[in-house]
Amino acid sequence: MMDLVAYLVLDVPFILLVYLAVLFFVRPGRVPTLAALLGGLLMAVLNLLADLLAYYLHLWHYTLPGLVLHLPLPFYIPAIFIYGGIGYLAIWLLWQRPGWHWVAIALMVVTPLLRALFDYARAATASGYIVWDSPLAGLFDLLQYLVSFYLGYLLFSLCVRSYLSRRQ
Repeated sequence: MMDLVAYLVLDVPFILLVYLAVLFFVRPGRVPTLAALLGGLLMAVLNLLADLLAYYLHLWHYTLPGLVLHLPLPFYIPAIFIYGGIGYLAIWLLWQRPGWHWVAIALMVVTPLLRALFDYARAATASGYIVWDSPLAGLFDLLQYLVSFYLGYLLFSLCVRSYLSRRQ
């Protein structure tokens, strides 16, 4: 089991490096990049609030040392940079390409489902850092990922559309 300090030292630099490499090669522009980070931040905050609510409703809890308010705060970093920063940009860029709409739609559907599936696998095998305390945990977990991902994407989309409409 990985503790939070090891995650910060080993995983977060890699996450940031991948994020910066994608920005370097894709060059989406300042506004879409900031909008994607803002959407990812909203997603992370909503996930954090859902995890806190789940803890107090006794749906699940984390078993790692070093939790703050019963939450693994570094685990919300990928929501900002990977699922938000890269995911939202990928969906947006693919949607603009003729013939690639289906890939953008597939990403919009698959991303939150995969996140919930990963949590389910960790809880079902008891090999992770999360323990589900209720049979409703899986449903709540899926709902939190769906709601947070799509609200984050909505914020991203509104920011980019607002910027592009003012530019014309």
